[in-house]
Amino acid sequence: MSSIASPSAAALQASRLNKHASRKRINAIALVLSLAAMSFGVFWLIWILIETVRLGVGGLALSLFTEMTPPPQAESGGLANAIFGSLLMVSLATAVGTPVGVLAGVYLAEYGQKTWLGSVTRFINDILLSAPSIVIGLFIYAVVVAQMKTFSGLAGVMALALIVIPVVIRTTENMLSLIPNSLREAAYALGTPKWKVIMTVTLKSARAGVMTGVLLAIARIAGETAPLLFTALSNQFWTTDLNQPMASLPVTIFKFALSPYENWQKLAWAGVFLITIGVLVLNILARVLFRNKH
Repeated sequence: MSSIASPSAAALQASRLNKHASRKRINAIALVLSLAAMSFGVFWLIWILIETVRLGVGGLALSLFTEMTPPPQAESGGLANAIFGSLLMVSLATAVGTPVGVLAGVYLAEYGQKTWLGSVTRFINDILLSAPSIVIGLFIYAVVVAQMKTFSGLAGVMALALIVIPVVIRTTENMLSLIPNSLREAAYALGTPKWKVIMTVTLKSARAGVMTGVLLAIARIAGETAPLLFTALSNQFWTTDLNQPMASLPVTIFKFALSPYENWQKLAWAGVFLITIGVLVLNILARVLFRNKH
């Protein structure tokens, strides 16, 4: 019996060793490919950041924040009107889109998991989330700009808000879905109504993720050019009137970067540097402020 069992045990052991070696080879190949893909992405990211800093820092000056966009070949000029226009439109779009996105995300996660309205809302939100921004810009152009007979900052705000809403909805729904049901059940057991459970338990627990979604939406609209070309267009002068065309950093960068004028190209790179630094600062602040809040 021992002579028969021994070869069988040896064969089984050899098979296990072969399988183990095969798994190690596959694991090594997967690890190498993963590291190669990561290195490829990080390489381009670092290169973009280096070029942005190298070309953008040269255009930084006090006049960048105090003077209006200059004519071609001017000796001085800045991006004050474009910076103000971008801050105003992004802030208003975030203020409009965030409450709508959070409320819709709460409905989908807490009330509409298995309802037809929830399914339709989720389907429409997925379409909006994947829609090219230029399509949203054309939609607002047809609905607002063509009816008002003029480009306007208000139309730009509406276009950017339509980009913010689906991002916030998706993030809010996903973050609320990650909250354990045991927390909700414990609150219900104490007699807490559903609306209060949502406000004080689920949303409070998911606030870091929800805020991250809001910041992702801000980072996305901060650099959007296509929707603003069809809505706010641009303005060489300072304006706070949302019913008139309004300058913005992305459109100004687009226009100046394509020009043959050296002063415009210098200001375009300075604008790229400002947007990049702004987005990085937002992400760093979010990680620092919400690092220990779960």
